[in-house]
Order: sequence, then C-alpha cells, then structure tokens
Amino acid sequence: MTRPFEGVKILDFTQVLAGPYASYQLALLGAEVIKVERREGEDMRRTPLSKEWSDRALAPGWQAVNGNKKSLTLDLSKPDAIAIVKQLAAKADVVMENFRPGVMDKLGIGYAALSAINPKLIYCAVSGFGQTGPERAGAGYDGKIQALSGIMAITGHEETGPTRAGFAVCDVLTGATAAFGVSSALFQRNQTGKGQLVDVSMLEATLAFLAGQVADYTVAGHRQQLSGNQAVSRRPTANLFRAGDGYLLLAVNTEKQYRALMAALGREDTLGDPSFADWFARQENEPALRAIIEQALAKKSAREWEKILEAAGAPCASLWKVEETIDHPQIVARRAIQEIDTPYGRLRFAGSGFQLAHGGGRLDTMAPALGAHTDEVLASLGYDADAIADLRAREVV
Repeated sequence: MTRPFEGVKILDFTQVLAGPYASYQLALLGAEVIKVERREGEDMRRTPLSKEWSDRALAPGWQAVNGNKKSLTLDLSKPDAIAIVKQLAAKADVVMENFRPGVMDKLGIGYAALSAINPKLIYCAVSGFGQTGPERAGAGYDGKIQALSGIMAITGHEETGPTRAGFAVCDVLTGATAAFGVSSALFQRNQTGKGQLVDVSMLEATLAFLAGQVADYTVAGHRQQLSGNQAVSRRPTANLFRAGDGYLLLAVNTEKQYRALMAALGREDTLGDPSFADWFARQENEPALRAIIEQALAKKSAREWEKILEAAGAPCASLWKVEETIDHPQIVARRAIQEIDTPYGRLRFAGSGFQLAHGGGRLDTMAPALGAHTDEVLASLGYDADAIADLRAREVV
C-alpha cells in the first residue's frame, strides 16, 4: 500500500536531533530523503555512549532518527558542491535545514535562492528562535529552550529545585512540529501550486505544547510553580506514591475513580470521613490522605498494585524503564517497535507513534553509512563515473 509521502523528494541538511527527527518522520511515511552531510559526517554519528558504534560512525542516537534516508557528502564551501545542491533542489519537493538563520543564505542556497530555481519548493528552516525577531541569531539547544520556555520552572520539587526533562523534549517536539509544518505546506501546495517557507522556532514549538499552562496564566492569572509529580489536575490522588518495593503513579482524577481506589485499598471506611468528603477537603488534608494510601500500598509490590487497581477502575502505573517498555505486551501486540535486518544483526527502533489503516510508517532500511549514496545521487543528476571520480579527487564530495 502506498504511504502518504511516497513520491515526495526531500533534500535534508538537518543535523543533531530536532531537524533529523522531523525528516525521519516523513521518511517513515515514504518520502525519499537525501541527507546532505559534510565529508567527515555530522558530530552525532560519533558519541561516547558506545565506542563500537561510534567507530562505525553509526551512534545509536544518530541511527534512531536517520533510518530510511540516503547519505550524500558535500563540502558546501566549494562552488561545485553548491551547484550540485541547486540541481537537486530544482527537482526536490522539500528542503529542510536547521542552521542558524542566515547561514544558508551566505552559502547561496537559502530560501530566496532555491525558491527562485524551484517556485514550488517547500523550504523548512528549523532554528532556536525563528528567522525573525531580536533573538533570531541565538543558538537553539534543548536545555536552553527547556529553561527559557517555562518547562524547567514547572518541573522538579520545591525541596530540590528545577530539573530538566530526562530526554531532549524540546528537540523532539520541535521535530514533530516541523514534520507537521512540512505536511501542511505540501497539502496547501496541492491547492495553490505554490511553495513556501516553513519557519519553525524551537521556543514557539515548545510554547505550543505548553498551551494549557499558557492559558492558565493568560485566562485565570495562575502562576505556575514546581509541580513535582503532581498532575496538572492538582488532584491529590494524581501523584507518585510509595508502594511495597518502589513507586506507583496514581492517575485518579474523578470521584468514581477515587471511590474505586479506596475500595481496592481496603479503606472504604474513609469514604464517609468529612476530612476527605470532596476534592477541596482532600487537597487540604493531603498529608493525611497520602499516609493512608501509602500505608495500604506498602502491603504489595507496585506491579501487583498496578494490576489490582487498574482492574478496579483506578488508573495507575508502576515505573517502567525504557528497556522494559519496549517489550510491554501492548507495545509488542501493536508492533510499535520496528525491527529490521542489518549487517550488524537485527536491530529495533521506535517508529511513527501512530498507526494508519493503510500505508502507515515503516522502517525499511537502517541509517546509512557516511556517503553511502553519494554516487547514486550524483548519477541521478547525470554525472558519469569519471566526473564523480574528479569530484572525489578535488574533495567536493
């Protein structure tokens, strides 16, 4: 079955995480993505996590967002390389890059130059702060955006202070936003026949995902504080609790769920206690309520309580590690982790995050070796073997 973006050609200059994550989503859905790298490859190919994979220039984190792509190496400081880019852009549907604003313009391959060659081109520029505004030249790093956007001001505990999320949350949500922006521009082009600039700011993408917190302040004047493990609902039973062998995250937010929780814990006696008569009383008496809940939870392991409470209608989860989650029966049943055969054995990677009835995301090939498709791409432009050899000799590719 045809995937949504089959036939779409993307020239991808992105690097590190936000941009590559975006183009990876489109590649999973069938787009042909030609990843342009400098001759030595981007830094993310080699990270200290695994020397074995770093030596292969195939670091795990790099592989995670570069499957289904082709690798073309170019030295963009050389005119012949720029000429190749322009030839490719003339035939491309999309160009994606995440350099600081102005870098591609100085090279002569920014939006203005490439759209003049191909007016139907979608040009996606991902940056920390966008292509305009007083901070446009600022570097965009995930930690910096977590701090600036307000994420860190609501993440952490009062006694220990703010903390960043345990993964590069701003990078990946920016990538998802960029993929959505490109998809929107491609859809609009079907109606208008016109290309356009898709200007993606990490800061703005992050604020878009903080829509609820923004409205809490702009509508009700509520100022966010460090929330620890408490849910945004502020229900005292939507929080992290100690259990027999660890922790259990309760997501009990309704009256029905609360009554189910107390019954499953064997504490129906508290249901008539005025101290816990409603959510306001429960919030006021939260320490006492927590003590009651944790006293009961101490009698069994978190995984045991997870099954008991879920069956009773009190939503919860024990704490799972990534290496456990990828083998969770639900993940396995839906084949959410994609498996492919590679020269290094069978490897597993995260996929699209959603499923279509037909033509959904699929990982066909592992992330490419550096420059693996350089000859193929150049040949598609009409370069013969001698011409390609000459480009190599002159270190253009």
